[in-house]
Order: sequence, then structure tokens, then C-alpha cells
Amino acid sequence: MFTPEGPTVRELAVQALSSVERGYDLLAPKFDLTPFRTPDSVLDAVAGAAAPLGPFRAGLDVCCGTGAGVAVLRRLCTERATGVDFSAGMLAAARANFGSGPGAGSAPGPAVEWVRADAHALPFRGAFDLAVSFGAFGHFLPAERPALFAQVRAALRPGGRFVFPVPAPPRVGSGPYWAMWGFDGVMRLRNLLRRPPFVMYYRTFRLPDVRAELAGAGFSTELLPLPGLGVRGDGAPRCALLVATRG
Repeated sequence: MFTPEGPTVRELAVQALSSVERGYDLLAPKFDLTPFRTPDSVLDAVAGAAAPLGPFRAGLDVCCGTGAGVAVLRRLCTERATGVDFSAGMLAAARANFGSGPGAGSAPGPAVEWVRADAHALPFRGAFDLAVSFGAFGHFLPAERPALFAQVRAALRPGGRFVFPVPAPPRVGSGPYWAMWGFDGVMRLRNLLRRPPFVMYYRTFRLPDVRAELAGAGFSTELLPLPGLGVRGDGAPRCALLVATRG
């Protein structure tokens, strides 16, 4: 939920009417006070499920925002945790949250670094054992995802893992189902009427399509349940960890 210290309705409106990059530059100082920040429960569940897949020396958080995913990498990696984002404002907030360089943060751990770059053209080749991403895929149109996944694969060493949480789709006709439809509809209307577009769609990230695109980029995939995040009425987990392994 939004808090009184979070962004105002006017600030959110200005952000939504900006480009993606400018919008996040504006939102960055208050981003962690919004529901858009990945909850700690999800971060903890991902860290717990990914830990047995290691060991990992170096990790990359793709579209790191204010750095929540880098905090996960610091728990999993022994040498280096790197956050990459194209918003200078979000990276500034990440540095304020976690610092940079060897020994960054409040506890011992790997060196932390922040890189400003577009995920469509990552400036890394074979540098990481692990890549993560949290809450960023709605900013990529389906036609862009194969190239994004190819960029992540190129950043990983052979056998490296790309992991991210995937929530179960909401039940058809439920409140969350109609909320997703409504949000995507508003965003499509906004992008028809205003330029530059602000790409953020929730209903375009369909698991079968994503797994096929990852396979096309050279990954093998598996799903690990995250039961700590709850189960649905049919007993299926509400969220799973998609593990893509570079071949």
C-alpha cells in the first residue's frame, strides 16, 4: 500500500505521463515507499530457493531499480554483486541504500557496483554466474523479450543461471484479474494518446511464451515452487521460481 510519505497522486500522474526513464528518475526518491518495490517476503523466498543452485561468485541484477535484488545477490554471491539500470535516479537511490565498492552495505559481503546501461544492450560478456530480475518484465514488449534474454545469456558464464519469480495468474473473474485488465487497458490508451510511451503491461508476460523464448535464446528452464509465499485453493503455489540455465 501507499504510505503518507510516498508519492502523491500528482507525482504519480506526472511520472506516468513521462517516458519510462524519466518517470523512474522522478519516482526514485520515494520508490521504496510504494507497492512497486518487491516485498521482502519475495526476496527472501527467491534467495532461499536459489542458494542450493550455487555456489555463485558474481551476480547481476537486471533492471535493479533501487537495489532490492542486489541485496539478494549479496547473500548468494562471494565476490561481486552488480546492479544495472538505465535510470540515473534509481541508481542514485540504490547507492544511497547499499553503497558501492568492497564491503558495501551494513554487513560483510561481496563488492557492490552499479552500472547505468540499457538492458537491451548489456555491457557484459561471460562475467556472471547468476542473474536475477524482479518486477521489470512488464517494461518489455513481447517482441523485445527474445533480444533481452539473449543479452542476459551473453552476460552469463556457461552454466550460469538466470532466475526470477513468476506469480500464478489470477483466477479469471477475480478482483486481481480485472485489475490487471484495467491497468493494461489504461496504459494502452495512454500510449495511444501520448508520446513517448510508458511501457508497463502486466498481461503480456505469459509463462509458456517466456519459456519458449528462453529456450530460443539458449537456456534450459525449470520451475521451483516457492511454497513460503502461499498456495492457491487447488494446492498449487502462488509463486514459483523460474530457473533458466545457460547451455
